[in-house]
Amino acid sequence: MSPRDEDTSDDGFHPLGEAAEEEFEKMLEDTEYDAELGMEMAKDAMRVTKGELSDEAFYDRYHEDVMDEFGEDSRPMAEEIEAKREEQSPFERTLSRFGLGDESRRDMMKKMGAGAGIFGFGAWSATSDGADAEPNVAAQNESGNESGNESEGGEGEGHGGDETQWGMAIDLESCDGCLSCVVACNAEHNWDEGANWMYVLAYEDGTVESPEPDDFESTRDFNYIVRPCQHCTDAPCEKVCPTTARHTRDQGGLVLTDYDVCIGCRYCQVACPYGVNYFQWDEPNVDAEEMSEEMMYDQRDRWVSGRGPRGVMQKCVFDPARQDGQMGEDLVGTTACEQACPPGAIQFGDMNDPESDPQQYIEDIPLARARNQATDDNEEVQEAIAILEGEQEPADEEGGDGMTEEEASQLLRAEFGDTDSSYRLLEEYDTHPNVLYIGNEPGSEAEQVPGPVSYEEVGMVDNRHDVLEEETVDGGLEL
Repeated sequence: MSPRDEDTSDDGFHPLGEAAEEEFEKMLEDTEYDAELGMEMAKDAMRVTKGELSDEAFYDRYHEDVMDEFGEDSRPMAEEIEAKREEQSPFERTLSRFGLGDESRRDMMKKMGAGAGIFGFGAWSATSDGADAEPNVAAQNESGNESGNESEGGEGEGHGGDETQWGMAIDLESCDGCLSCVVACNAEHNWDEGANWMYVLAYEDGTVESPEPDDFESTRDFNYIVRPCQHCTDAPCEKVCPTTARHTRDQGGLVLTDYDVCIGCRYCQVACPYGVNYFQWDEPNVDAEEMSEEMMYDQRDRWVSGRGPRGVMQKCVFDPARQDGQMGEDLVGTTACEQACPPGAIQFGDMNDPESDPQQYIEDIPLARARNQATDDNEEVQEAIAILEGEQEPADEEGGDGMTEEEASQLLRAEFGDTDSSYRLLEEYDTHPNVLYIGNEPGSEAEQVPGPVSYEEVGMVDNRHDVLEEETVDGGLEL
C-alpha cells in the first residue's frame, strides 16, 4: 500500500520541531529522490520504535514505493520479517499486517483468547486455500515470547554478535565546555567543517541559567549537553535506509554507514530524532590513497569510518578501528573524545559489562569524579579514594585513626557532589540509546547559549547551516 493512500496527519512528528521538518522536506526536495516518501517513512519509523506500528506493517506499507523509487528494498527488517512469517500462523500474519506492534498484538490475543470470532476477525484467520487456521493461537502465546526475539537481558542486548554493547556515560556536571572532545574527534576522523560528530552545547532553559561567556567564576557554572550519536539499539535511521548502508553491526552494536553502499538519499537524516547525521557535500580534503585503511575499514572489510566520499551520509561511529583492535589492543574500549576529555566527563565502554568504565562510573559517581579530578596535594581526598577502592584499611569507628568508610564516602560527596539524576535523550521514542547522561536534563524551552570556549577559538564551526550556505550557494558545491 502506498503511503499516499494512508490516512496521514499534518501534525508535526519530529522532536526537533516543525521548523526542522520544513528544512528536512526542503532538503529532500533538492535530492533526486522522493521527498514525500522520505518524510512519511521517517514519521512511521519513529512510530515503530514507540510501539505504535509493527516492523511488519512498516515494511509492507512502504515496500512497493521503495521498490519503485530505488529498485530494491534492502531495509534491515526484510529478511527477519520474511523468515518470521514462514513460522507464523495465518492469524498472526494477519495481525502483523494490520499494523499492531508486538505488545499490542500480544495484548489483543490475550483478550481474544480462543474466541477470536466475536471481534469479527474470524474470517481473517483462514488460510488462502480455505483451510482452518491453527487453533488457539492466543493460548499458545499468552505466556510466551510471541515475537521470539526479545532479549531477557539488559538494554543493549539482542543485536547478536558478541553481546557487547558499546556506549557512553556522560557526566554533564563534570563537563567544563573545553571542546577538547570535539577537536579530538575531528583530528581522528577528519569530518567536514561544522559536521560535528561530537557536539558540546551550553544552554539555558528558563529554569537553569548559564552565565555570560566572558563573566563567570568557573566553567562548571555553565550547563551543557554533549551530543554524540546515540547508537540506538532500535535505530529509526536504520529502518528507512533502502540499501543496507545504514546498519547496526553485530559486533558491539555500533550503528554505522557503509560508504560504499550509501546513495545519499538522506532519509536517515530525517528519521534520526537526535539530528546527528550529515551529508557529505564535497570530496575529502585528503586523497583516498593518503588515508589509512585501518581507519577506514572495519573487521568486516566495510568502509564505515573516517571521512567518507562525496554524496554519502556521515555521523559519529564510536571508533570501529579502535574497537576492532586495528589501532592496538590497548585502545579497544576507548574513543578519541573520551581520551581527550580533561575532567573525565566521557566514559566509554561495554554497557553490558558491570566492570566497564561507564558502569563503574555510574556505580559510585563521587568516587569516579574524585579519581578523575582530584589533585595529589589533597591528602584527605586521596585517603578517601584509597579507602573506597580497598587500597587502605578504613578506621573501625568514628574518631579512630583515619577515616571510616562512611566518612570517606561523605567527604567525596561533599567535595565532588552526588546526583541521582540520570536520563537518556528522548526516552519516550523507545530507541534505546546507548548514551546515559548524568546530571541536569534540559527543559523543553532549552536554547543554546555561548559557552566558555567558543568553537572559533579551537578552530571548529558551531553552525553547519552557515557553512553549507557559503559552500552550496557561494562555493558552488551543490550536487
